[in-house]
Amino acid sequence: MSRKDVAKLAGVSEATVSRVMNNVGPIKKQTREKVMNAAAQLGYELNALAQQLARQKSGNIGVVLPYVPKVHLFSTYYFSEILSGIAEVARRANVDLLMLFQETSNKKDYSRLFRSKKIDSCIILGAADTENEREALQELEDNHFPFVIINQKFHEKQYAYVDGDHERGSYEAVNHLLNRGSEKIAFLNGPTQFSNSVDRHNGYIRALTDRGISVDPRWLYEGNYSRKSGIVAASSLADSIKEGHIDGVFAANDRMAIGVMDGLTNYGLEAGKDYRIIGYDDSDGSRIVSPKLSSVAVPFYDMGVEAARMLLEPSKDQEQLDSRVLPVKLVVRQSS
Repeated sequence: MSRKDVAKLAGVSEATVSRVMNNVGPIKKQTREKVMNAAAQLGYELNALAQQLARQKSGNIGVVLPYVPKVHLFSTYYFSEILSGIAEVARRANVDLLMLFQETSNKKDYSRLFRSKKIDSCIILGAADTENEREALQELEDNHFPFVIINQKFHEKQYAYVDGDHERGSYEAVNHLLNRGSEKIAFLNGPTQFSNSVDRHNGYIRALTDRGISVDPRWLYEGNYSRKSGIVAASSLADSIKEGHIDGVFAANDRMAIGVMDGLTNYGLEAGKDYRIIGYDDSDGSRIVSPKLSSVAVPFYDMGVEAARMLLEPSKDQEQLDSRVLPVKLVVRQSS
């Protein structure tokens, strides 16, 4: 008898039979019983050695991070908050946290980490919508390795993820600028290979459209989420602000917003006085700069907690991991 026969008798997929027999991931009790009963009726059992290997555990949860030369990830608000949340849940579960760095230019091979028994599950940070990434994630899915992605969605794929409600956050930020009297609002976004960039763009467009404002293509800028890209954008924004073609700026993260503010001071332009600006993330930097930066607070710590809980504290009734979208909140300060 084969796995296919068991799946047919139990009325489930072959993948579900594999997960039940190998005890991988959360499975509904009723589903497990149907599969085990069907296997018993057909006299189906896995090879003893294969079962033994499947039961081996490393005791580690892996966190995959992008390796970016000259960037100190652990001092970055985004990564430090998420990692703190993951670490807290891992500590409670008595599981070790294994951090794994992947160079963005290299071919991704997340499955290798499972095959080598280094990790039992993993959380992926810094994922992007590229062919390389998709192939690596699909291999994880095909092998039924448990994983959760943070801050990245693949809309046509049901990969488990934890994310903030970035479209809503963007909408509220732009709406605030509109309510304060700005109508010509520039948008400095990140690369569109990140789903949160797409979400923020959609929120920006929706906020202006709801007010009957047509989007001028000259208002749209793209950076790479670095402070330097904000400074570069400032050189293009300066003349438009002085000539009255732009009176507000929304940046897709605080680092770019702070770069814009720094760059515009070189042209004698002050945030909150000559133009209004809002960032995103509500990082420590937003409270240090002068004037203090309005920003959208994202619960990065809670996102890390949720991702770790999905893997380490799964519901007994789950057949597969669910995704989570957490609320964000606009924090108004002097810059707007």
